[in-house]
Amino acid sequence: MFQSATSTLMPSPRIETLSPNAWAPDEHIMREEQLPFTVRLVRNDEDLLKAVQIRHSAYARHMPAVAETLKSPERIDTEDGVVVLLAESKLDGSPLGTARIQTNQFRPLGLEESVDFPEWLNGRTLAHISRLGIIQGTGGRLVKFMLFKGLFKYWEQNGVEWAVVAARTPLDRMYQQLLFEDVFPGQGFTPLAHMNNIPHRVMAFEVGTALERWTQARHPLTDFIFHTNHPDLDVSHNGSGTYSPVYRQVQHARHHAVV
Repeated sequence: MFQSATSTLMPSPRIETLSPNAWAPDEHIMREEQLPFTVRLVRNDEDLLKAVQIRHSAYARHMPAVAETLKSPERIDTEDGVVVLLAESKLDGSPLGTARIQTNQFRPLGLEESVDFPEWLNGRTLAHISRLGIIQGTGGRLVKFMLFKGLFKYWEQNGVEWAVVAARTPLDRMYQQLLFEDVFPGQGFTPLAHMNNIPHRVMAFEVGTALERWTQARHPLTDFIFHTNHPDLDVSHNGSGTYSPVYRQVQHARHHAVV
């Protein structure tokens, strides 16, 4: 179903503009780049089902047994402290990518069911990345980069100190290239109980030092993440938001009716 992104991800022109403070000698020139898709927070049933569609398709390619459990939204998707990102085509509204963020604002991260974090992560504001899914095709690479930028901007806006992820091979190399570091150096891949004991590499990313570390490393995405304005990216709770209190009450009632 998601074999190609050609019809929805057409090349778009780059628009060069100056940031409001561009006159300051220590300010970078801020580019503005229009995209053929948007990245925002899921805010209703329809949005969530689009994210689930991509999620199931992505897992079916590599982990079919897990994919069978991902045909419907998961309970955690609508819990407090959890948001789901959705990349959506401007052309026809089709879903292009998704990722989920859980913070430890209300309860420990789901990852902590399987691992005990080291002391340097205790007492920190954490966010767990999970259920990353991207369409197949030539446009998937840009969608992936924009989802990561959306993740980063959400962490930044919500005071997250460290982002953590449990990545199977070969996805772990992608996070390593983004300057994530091993939470348990030398330990390698760890079977996770909440993921059917499939081995994952547990990694972490310090949000507050990202610009400094990426600049020092001359990371090729530094300008894209920090010095390019993307109007089609909005991970704020204002306007787009996530689920309304009414929606959460409905989901809560549904859950208890089933139980």
